[in-house]
Amino acid sequence: MKGEILMKRMQLAMLVLSFASLLLIPFNIQMVIVHAVSETYVMVDPAAVSVNVGEQIAISIKIVDVQNLYGCEVVLYWNSTILEAVSIDVRLGESDGVLHNPIYIAENSTQEGKYMLAASSTNPAPSFYGSGNIVKIAFNVINPGESTLDLESQLYDYPPPDRWPPISFPIEHATVDGYVDVILEFLEVIFLPLLAVLSVFAVVLSRKIRAKSAKRLEVQ
Repeated sequence: MKGEILMKRMQLAMLVLSFASLLLIPFNIQMVIVHAVSETYVMVDPAAVSVNVGEQIAISIKIVDVQNLYGCEVVLYWNSTILEAVSIDVRLGESDGVLHNPIYIAENSTQEGKYMLAASSTNPAPSFYGSGNIVKIAFNVINPGESTLDLESQLYDYPPPDRWPPISFPIEHATVDGYVDVILEFLEVIFLPLLAVLSVFAVVLSRKIRAKSAKRLEVQ
């Protein structure tokens, strides 16, 4: 009797373990799929910068984990009262860049608070796979405040042989903006408010002295 009860308990335990294993199978499959999928990014690097007035910062616009890339377009906007672009270094076709030579650059222009770049590889260049820089930009920091580095981008693939008509399609990707926070030097933060208080005190004291002097003249 005891043997039968023990056998039934063992069978029940095996059934529970089997059921639990079945429940875990979808979860394991889902985890494998999530880690296997990689997303393409076009991003500002570094994404956030804290800097003082009078200093210079350098940022990169880069692509992360792209496949079959043959052309790209980027537009970057910033607050021109805070930042002044002083250097543009296009990295297309370079060892740390994206795209393969020969490369045709359709646009590479800078306006006040705006930069635009549009380029594509040309035959016989192969398509690009991986990560790299599109352009590096240096800014002078001219005023305190904050500025978003607002990025817009388009990526285009190399048409496979069976595509008709043989035109490039957009490559899906995510875009990551940047942010610059410009602060005053520590001494300036302390000194400027103190200077303002002293200036007000000096003006009030000067008026009181003048008022006393005027009264003395009236008495005389």
